Amino acid sequence: MNDPTPASIESVPFGALKIGQSACLQRRFTHDDAMAFAAISGDLNPAVADEDYARDALFHGLVANGMWLAALVGAVVGTRLPGPGTIYLDQSLRFLHPVSIGDEVSACVRVAALRAEQHDAELAVDIHNQGGQRVAEGRWLVRVPEAAVRRPVTRLPAVQLRDPGAKLRALIEQARAALDDGPLVTAVVHAVDEVSLGGAVLAAQAGLITPVFVGPEHKIRAAAEAAHIDLSPYRIVATEHSHAAAAQAVAMAREGTVRAMMKGSLHTDELMHAVVDAQTGLRTARRVSHAFVIDVVGRERLLLLSDAAVNVLPDLEAKRDIVQNAIDLAHAMGNAEPKVAILSAVETVNPKIPSTLDAAALCKMADRGQITGGLLDGPLAFDNAVSLRAAQTKGIVSPVAGLADILIAPDLESGNMLAKQLEYLADAKVAGVVLGTRVPVVLTSRADLPDARIASCALAVLLSAPGATHRPAPHGGQENLGAARRFLESHQNRKKLG
Repeated sequence: MNDPTPASIESVPFGALKIGQSACLQRRFTHDDAMAFAAISGDLNPAVADEDYARDALFHGLVANGMWLAALVGAVVGTRLPGPGTIYLDQSLRFLHPVSIGDEVSACVRVAALRAEQHDAELAVDIHNQGGQRVAEGRWLVRVPEAAVRRPVTRLPAVQLRDPGAKLRALIEQARAALDDGPLVTAVVHAVDEVSLGGAVLAAQAGLITPVFVGPEHKIRAAAEAAHIDLSPYRIVATEHSHAAAAQAVAMAREGTVRAMMKGSLHTDELMHAVVDAQTGLRTARRVSHAFVIDVVGRERLLLLSDAAVNVLPDLEAKRDIVQNAIDLAHAMGNAEPKVAILSAVETVNPKIPSTLDAAALCKMADRGQITGGLLDGPLAFDNAVSLRAAQTKGIVSPVAGLADILIAPDLESGNMLAKQLEYLADAKVAGVVLGTRVPVVLTSRADLPDARIASCALAVLLSAPGATHRPAPHGGQENLGAARRFLESHQNRKKLG
C-alpha cells in the first residue's frame, strides 16, 4: 500500500454517498504476496504457487491469484468507500490480463447506483496495472451503514513467511557441487524398515550417495517389498543380525570399500560400539563426537550444536575435541572462521558451576593454539549466544555473543533437549553426523523425516570432500590442561560494559 496507514478509518454513511464518488488503493504484487496468499488460502495451483512450473507455463512466471485482486478490492471497500461496517452482498470480477511479480496495480471502486430502500450501493470496480492496462473489472453490491462508523486501525500481526529447511536444502546443493568423483559410497547398516531404506534411497536419488545395504538380506528385501522400494540398483552385503551388520560395515570402512556409514534400524549404542572399538573400530586421535546442524527459521546461517548424542558427561579434554570436531565440520560447510559459544547457565565463571570453568579453560586453550580455526567465547548462556539484544542488554563485550555459529553444550542431556526443543517447538529442521572417525557416520533417528536423512548425507559428502581432512587436534598434554585451569583465576569476572 503506497499511502501511510492512518490512525483510524471512517465510513461514508449511505446518506452521504453520491453517484460517481470513488476511491482507490495501490499495491505492488510481490513474490511474498504470492506465497502468503497460497499458504493462507491453500490454493496450490502451480500457476500461482510453483515457480518451476510457472516459468514454462502460459505467462512465463507466477501470476496473481484472482482472489488476491478481489482481496485488494475488498480492502478499498472495507477501509475507504464506503468503509468500515460495509457488508458484501454480491460481487463479480472479470479478469482481463495477468498480474505478474513486480506489477503495481491500482484497484478503484466507483459508486454506480444507490438503492435507498435497503441502503445498498452498487460499485463499479476497475483494476489497472502500472502501464494503465486494465487487468480486471466488475460490479460489487454492498450494504452501507446508515450512520458513519469510525474505528481505530486494528494492529495486525506481522506476516512472516517461514520456509523451514531452506538452508538445509541449500546445503544439499552445496554437497552435490562438491562431488568430484561421483556419489559417496555409503554402508547403510541394518536398514530393515521402510524409513531407513527410504531415506537411503532418496539420498541416492538426490545424487549424494551410493548405498550398500549391510544386514540380514531377507529382512532388507521384505522391508523393501512392503514399501514398494526397488533395490535392484543397489548392492546388499548379507549378515546374520544387526550386531554383525555394524561390525561388517566398520570393516568395509576400514578397508576403503565404503567412504561413509549410515545408521539404519538398530540402536545407536550398538552401531557406535563397533565404531569406537579400540582395535577394530574407526577411531582417530580425536575423541569421537556428534554434531547437529540445525536450520532455524529467521536465522541467516545454519547452527551447529555439539555434543548431543555421543558423549554423556565430557570432561575438559573431551570437550576440546568436541569443539575442534565441530569447527572442522563448519570449515567443511564453508565457514572459514566459525564463532563458537561454550554454553552454560550463566555468562560469568562460577566455581560452583563446573561447565563455566570448562568454558573459560577452552577459551584459553584456543588462545594458546590447542584449539584452532574458530573464534571461541564462554561461558555464555543460550540467550547471550544467539541474541544480540540479550547480549547487549547484559553488557557482554564479545565478538561471539549473539552471533554464534556453533553451540557447545555442557553435556549430552542439555544438548539433546536443546536440539529437540528447537526441532519441535521452533519448527527447526535438523541433520546430524558423527565426527572424529575415519569416515563420517550418519547417525539418524527413527523419528527423522526423509529430508533430514538426505541433509545428513550431505554433511557426510562435505566431510569427505578433498580438503576436509580429519586432522588431529593439537594436544598439549596434562600440563597444558592444568595451565588452562590455572587461567581461571584471571577469568572469574567477565568484562562488561559500564
